[in-house]
Amino acid sequence: MKLLLAFTRKGKADPGREPVIARVVKETGVLINVEKANIDSMAGEVLIDVPDADAALVRRHLEEMGVAVRVMENAIIRDEDECVDCGACISVCPQEVFSFDAEWRLCVDSKRCVLCGKCIRACPHSALSQQG
Repeated sequence: MKLLLAFTRKGKADPGREPVIARVVKETGVLINVEKANIDSMAGEVLIDVPDADAALVRRHLEEMGVAVRVMENAIIRDEDECVDCGACISVCPQEVFSFDAEWRLCVDSKRCVLCGKCIRACPHSALSQQG
């Protein structure tokens, strides 16, 4: 399961001073895959992937340390009424989230998404959006 973590210097968890992800791995024994991170001196956002069975445990530990956690069940959302199955998103996606089925209809595997936003910018019909 993908979890989006948000840190601020004003919060209890300080992304520059406390290794919260390492601490959660050590305390829970759950391996965490960091898929995307954007951290500066004042705030940070990290997308992690954890086994579904351990997601509640990891989330609870992170929240106890003051990290805001959001479950990303469908990271990318496709408006089927707007989508014309053009495939523009396929060529720009670094994670192979998009593909065509046997009838050349667009398929989305949102579990592979790392929230880079390239597909959203590439879509000529604005049929793609990020989970809000």
